[in-house]
Amino acid sequence: MKITPLLAALLAALFSMPAAQAGVQLIAIGSINGHGADRASATAGLLESGVAGNLLGGVGSGLAYAGGERFIAVPDRGPNANPYNGAVDHTTSYIPRFHTLSLALKASAPGAALPFTLSATLLETTLLSSKTPLFYADGGAPALNRKHKGYYFSGRSDNFDPARASTHAGNGRFDPEGVRLSNDGQHVYISDEYGPYVYEFHRQTGKRLRVFALPAEFAVNHLSAQGDTEIASNLMGRVANKGMEGLAITPDGKKLVGIMQSPLAQDGGVGGGYTRIVTIDIGTGAVLQHAYPLTNIGTAAKPKYPTVSDIVAINDHEFLVDERDGKGLGDDSKAVYKMIYRIDLASAPVVDGVAGNANLARYAVGKSLFLDVVHSLSAAGVAVRDIPAKLEGLAFGPDVAVGGVAKHTLFMSNDNDFIGTVTDTGHPAGKDNPNLFFVFAVDAADLPGFVQQGGALHKMAK
Repeated sequence: MKITPLLAALLAALFSMPAAQAGVQLIAIGSINGHGADRASATAGLLESGVAGNLLGGVGSGLAYAGGERFIAVPDRGPNANPYNGAVDHTTSYIPRFHTLSLALKASAPGAALPFTLSATLLETTLLSSKTPLFYADGGAPALNRKHKGYYFSGRSDNFDPARASTHAGNGRFDPEGVRLSNDGQHVYISDEYGPYVYEFHRQTGKRLRVFALPAEFAVNHLSAQGDTEIASNLMGRVANKGMEGLAITPDGKKLVGIMQSPLAQDGGVGGGYTRIVTIDIGTGAVLQHAYPLTNIGTAAKPKYPTVSDIVAINDHEFLVDERDGKGLGDDSKAVYKMIYRIDLASAPVVDGVAGNANLARYAVGKSLFLDVVHSLSAAGVAVRDIPAKLEGLAFGPDVAVGGVAKHTLFMSNDNDFIGTVTDTGHPAGKDNPNLFFVFAVDAADLPGFVQQGGALHKMAK
């Protein structure tokens, strides 16, 4: 792992600092350089914006444990920080993909700033494609389609059939946000913002195997390549760029649990107080909806509304939810609100057929604060301007021993929007925005009922 100036500064600031709070302790920070190429050598040509199609860029929109030291990570729709065509929100035909990473924890030398070091290594890149044709706009198909006579998904915002709803599975556009792995290690589940979609892919080939049907009220029917136009054109459905942001899988491998980044348009949009959770039975495809209450900080003093970035399973009915603002490293501001809440869906009311902010209020699931991430990191010496704005990936990893006591580990990753890895255009102060991983150790007493994801996953090498 290359120690960047920012990472060196973070580690130096951490030396001799106390633990952030009882029961949850920051034990490691790692990074992976996004400036180089990933392992998708077939995409080495230039995208429409002039950026390399195999740029590693970002990796942390979603993070999933894959057993041992291995994790699966997803970038989002690709490098659109480079202005080239506002008609498509500067998106490109970058092919969505997932990366297999080694995130290896090793006990630090005595006197080190943190008890563990984290070495992050890129092992493999897998491109995502369909076995059946996809709809692309003129000029929007990935160039690799011609070479391999395939149907690759694309980050371009105009790759949709205008005669169909946004959830039409034949649309070529795909913006990955959440990711989980099946217990047998053979299937990767990815949620997206464009549809929203939840797809199942074959881990080895990246081919889409299955589409999970989401409720019709999640779709928008007036599609646009420009997010602002799409928002203004729809009174129902997901808000553009705020679709199915988080995805969990229960430890028994039987259910997926997805969460929307912000409320649906009919529930108040970004100003609403309740976003939606869906539980999906992997065997039958049956879907149920629940309401998650946002802690609304949309005041004059704090005008940014909170959004949800990820959800991870504690057991078959309890989950951790990552709720945050958009402040911090990435827009050269001070991180304020990055909270992880604990929820229990065991007796949560079902809100299928319920719409509207006021109507959802009475059905909202209860939640309790598990971790104030900004407090935890800043108390450990991390400057609030160096806390990534978009801490979006959440995954439990292998247990470790800290001071001779067994602890669970919780990994967090950031979505850097490829900023600082492509160009500093539009990036305040020209600051880099690296791929960072923060690892917390958690006492068993602070996670009662915790069950690590089961099956053969723990033992798999890949």
